[in-house]
Amino acid sequence: MKCLTQLKQHLCPGTAYRRAELAQWSKRVDQHIKVLIEEGVLTQLESDLYYCPKKSLFGMVPISATERVKQFLKDGDFLLTSPNAYNQLGVGTTQLYNITVVYNHKYQGTVDLDGRHFEFRRKNKFPKKLSNEFLLVDLMNNLKTLAEDHEAIREKVGEKALQFDQRKLKQAVKQYGSVTSQEYFGELFANANRRAD
Repeated sequence: MKCLTQLKQHLCPGTAYRRAELAQWSKRVDQHIKVLIEEGVLTQLESDLYYCPKKSLFGMVPISATERVKQFLKDGDFLLTSPNAYNQLGVGTTQLYNITVVYNHKYQGTVDLDGRHFEFRRKNKFPKKLSNEFLLVDLMNNLKTLAEDHEAIREKVGEKALQFDQRKLKQAVKQYGSVTSQEYFGELFANANRRAD
């Protein structure tokens, strides 16, 4: 029982664990996992993946997308986003998409995790958190995949871009822009400079 108590002390609500992680705190890990599942301290997500649920006034809180992806990749270096995030930019996108995009360094492909649809995209560079500058560049990178009027969006992005902090936007274009996006924004910046002169 002492070993089980020690294992419980290492568990953090809202966190998922692989069996191998739990084994470092228990010499009888399979027996202890079974007890913890019976007690409701752990729930089993996959054959070797367990979740220590958070509790709220409304019951158990399901595993977060961030925690689920972290366990899938076995890595915390990724960025979660969605085409729905473009709607906050005010450039005319209004569609809703049932997908979460995961920019990461390891894996490419589409995966269903706990009934949620994740599209993993392997990229060399992505920021640690979302910014409007990154989203504007990302929108142009992915414009062809969107169910929107592409020309209307391009025009509105051009107008919106001039309202952004130009230093931050240029940095985002340089770091994260595709060749096509860099050409688009490069022309936009050049035209803005000519008008300013």
